[in-house]
Amino acid sequence: MSILAHPFMVHALVAGTAVAILCGAVGYFLVLRREVFAGDALGHVAYTGGMAALLFGFAPRAGLFVAAVLAGVILGLGSARGGADEEAIGSLFAWVLGLGVLFLYLYTTHRSGGGGHGNANVNVLFGSVFGIGARGAEIAVAVAVLAGLVLLAIARPLLFATIDPAVARAAGVPVRLLGVVFLAVVGATVAEASQLVGAVVVLGLLTAPAATAARLTARPWPAFCLSAVLATVAVWAGIALSWAVPAAPAAFTVTATATGGYLVVVALGRTGLWMSAARRARRAHSG
Repeated sequence: MSILAHPFMVHALVAGTAVAILCGAVGYFLVLRREVFAGDALGHVAYTGGMAALLFGFAPRAGLFVAAVLAGVILGLGSARGGADEEAIGSLFAWVLGLGVLFLYLYTTHRSGGGGHGNANVNVLFGSVFGIGARGAEIAVAVAVLAGLVLLAIARPLLFATIDPAVARAAGVPVRLLGVVFLAVVGATVAEASQLVGAVVVLGLLTAPAATAARLTARPWPAFCLSAVLATVAVWAGIALSWAVPAAPAAFTVTATATGGYLVVVALGRTGLWMSAARRARRAHSG
């Protein structure tokens, strides 16, 4: 309850919950479609957009969204199947990273003159969940709701197109268009999540809960919902840990919690398989 006595903690929890639910839902399809590399690339694209906005005097949020959503659309349009090809991602990734280095150099040499500029650069890289104000929390909720509604609207045909794109295309499903829209939603998700956990580690919040959910159940819709729940738990636990241990930044505690949950599930699964094999061996030996 002492945590909730501070307005900045309430804002962090509200914004974090909204973004976590969106990341979990989007991340499940990202893992299912094997486009994790695209999520990673969009995180770096978002950073480049944020640095470009800072360089030219705009709000970092605007640069994050414009760059990430536009890159998602480009990746989707660049593939005939509507997904993100590794070749296209690699080419875009390399070019954007170089552009990001250029913007960082220009920003630090010509624009960065004080602590405020330096903090802005760090916030783009690693996020600032405790720096989210009331307005920022409202925007985070609005973005999560809008992107979530778009995802829910395309979820069923997107699942069909993901599992069997050839049959879906033959059935009249707009596979390519779905891929473009989905990657645009991923871009918006990455842009908003980058402001909480940073563009560098946003991939952990996108993929770890989704991969954990996929290991816990093979049923798509329960895994879809479970991924959102696990991402929310990771954000809550990460914020609480960062509050309890001020030396640990929230970006680290959130992603560490999400990844730790995945490792626990993997370890328990392997232990369960080993125990099942041991029981079968004992039965065979006794028989």
